[in-house]
Amino acid sequence: MKLLEAFLIRHCSPTLAALKTASLFNCSYSTEKELIEDIEYWNETMMIKGIGLFMLRKGNGRALIYVCRLPDLEKEFAKPQTMAFLKRYGYEDMDVLSAIRRLSARLQATGEFPHEIGVFLGYPLEDVTGFIDNRGKGFLRSGTWKVYSNIAEAEKTFYKYKKCTDIYTNLWEGGKSIWQLTVAA
Repeated sequence: MKLLEAFLIRHCSPTLAALKTASLFNCSYSTEKELIEDIEYWNETMMIKGIGLFMLRKGNGRALIYVCRLPDLEKEFAKPQTMAFLKRYGYEDMDVLSAIRRLSARLQATGEFPHEIGVFLGYPLEDVTGFIDNRGKGFLRSGTWKVYSNIAEAEKTFYKYKKCTDIYTNLWEGGKSIWQLTVAA
């Protein structure tokens, strides 16, 4: 239970606060059994609030953990422009859990981050496609993601995410539990 707690606060506060669809972090682990037990614990605890934790990739004592608000991801995937974009990468007629499994398989197969991961993290589609089209160059601003459109909105969002993480860190260090800090779906 304690293994992932600090990572959830440090890297997922905006997701816990319902400001962001999803977050992603790398963590070290001693044993795979301990990591899996921790993920199962947090899934049992957080699923009632609409949050799921998924191990997308593991190896050499490190794991890539994806934390998402499943209802928000479902809404994003229901948008025609999002589905049209994801179809280009083989995400056809998939529910959210199947899409997460496909993303995990792509991560494991290539060892690199597939660019569509931005959609899974709740980044604006224009910025995800801008990143792909420009090969990560020529962006207008860089923060949580590389911005190719609507700088003003992105800067407000970056500020909210940082402020949220600062507040959640202080509250958690002051004794609030992750459960108490997590907004229900």
